[in-house]
Amino acid sequence: MAGFIEPIGRLINQLSKLPGVGAKTAQRYAYKIIEMSDLEAEEFAQAILRVKREVKYCKVCGNFSETDTCPICQNRSSDIICVVKEPKDVVAIEKSGRFDGVYHVLHGTINPMEGIGPNDIAIKELLIRLNSDNVKEVLIATNPDVEGEATAMYIAKMVKPLGIKVTRLAHGIAVGTDLEYADIGSLTRAILDRREM
Repeated sequence: MAGFIEPIGRLINQLSKLPGVGAKTAQRYAYKIIEMSDLEAEEFAQAILRVKREVKYCKVCGNFSETDTCPICQNRSSDIICVVKEPKDVVAIEKSGRFDGVYHVLHGTINPMEGIGPNDIAIKELLIRLNSDNVKEVLIATNPDVEGEATAMYIAKMVKPLGIKVTRLAHGIAVGTDLEYADIGSLTRAILDRREM
């Protein structure tokens, strides 16, 4: 990067690849890292390496896990499966303290504009789970945006013929809001007021 010595420029470049981190923020982060003690910098670097080496996807639900099957899948009844877009959405719903079922992470939503169809996300894996588990309800908790709604409608169309109740989060969450940014009160209300599709 122009104006910086090569090691600082390289660090700023790497930090600016993070979502929401622009050039100025990356520069501030880089300077903060330079000011860290060697021990602090080593711990920071080790935390990054450790998360890359130890975190994997749960073989059942697709959430982040340290083991082949995550603790939620191991310890909860699969009567209700909450379908979410990304692992960070699981964290948001768990913070509400109002859901005690299991999850299914799609790892995306249907988005024809970007060439993402139903076969590009984990819908097929969801249908396999529904055929093998004793599921009574599928709660669809995708974001209330165009892609999330399209994905919810597609899943509902696939699940209803199986005789399983399909519900959707109530719209206590504003349209266009990502679940990770929803306040706990709105998310709690949306879970409690979910509706059948």
